[in-house]
Amino acid sequence: MDNSVNSIFDDLKNGETITSAHPQQAQLRASSYATIKLVQQMNNSADPVIINEILGKIIGKEIGETVAVFPPLYINNGENLSIGQHVFINFDCTFLTLGGIEIEDNVLIGPKVSLLSEGHPLTAADRGTLVPGKIHIKKNAWIGANAIILPGVTIGENAVVAAGAVVAKNVDDNTLVGGVPAKFIKQINTTDK
Repeated sequence: MDNSVNSIFDDLKNGETITSAHPQQAQLRASSYATIKLVQQMNNSADPVIINEILGKIIGKEIGETVAVFPPLYINNGENLSIGQHVFINFDCTFLTLGGIEIEDNVLIGPKVSLLSEGHPLTAADRGTLVPGKIHIKKNAWIGANAIILPGVTIGENAVVAAGAVVAKNVDDNTLVGGVPAKFIKQINTTDK
C-alpha cells in the first residue's frame, strides 16, 4: 500500500485545483520567492552562460548552450517548466508556470510574450483557488510579440501565433492564428521559405 502524499507541485502538474487552505500553500509561496531571487540574478546578467546556468537552477535541469534568453524573463516558479534545445526567448517575457509549461525544440518566443498556465475561478468566493492548465508549445512553433497563451493551450508543431494574439484554444500544427481571441488565419505550407 502506497502511503505517499503528492507535493503541491505534483498536484498542480496533475491538473488539480489548489485552494487557499491547501496544507502545502506555504511551501508553494516559499518556492516562488526562492525562484524570484534567482530570476533577479538572471535578469541582472548579460552573459549567456550565466543566464543559462541560473535558468537551469530555476527549473532544476541543465539548459543547453543552444538555448538563448534575452533578459528580463519573469518566472514565478520553475518546478513545472521544461525547455528544449534551440529555443529563443526574447526580452520581457512572463511565464506563470505552476500549471506546467513545456517548450519543445526549435521554438521562437517573441518579446513580451506571456505564457500563463494558471488562473482562478470566476466566482468571487472561490477566487483564492489556483486552477492549473498545462501549456505545451510543440517543435518549431513561433509565438509573436505580445502574444498571450492562456492555461490549457497546446500550440501545434510549426504553428505561428501572430503578434498581440490572445490564445485560449489549441492551435493546430502548421497553422497561423491571430487576433483577440485568436482565430485561424491560414494553413502554413512547411515547404515555403
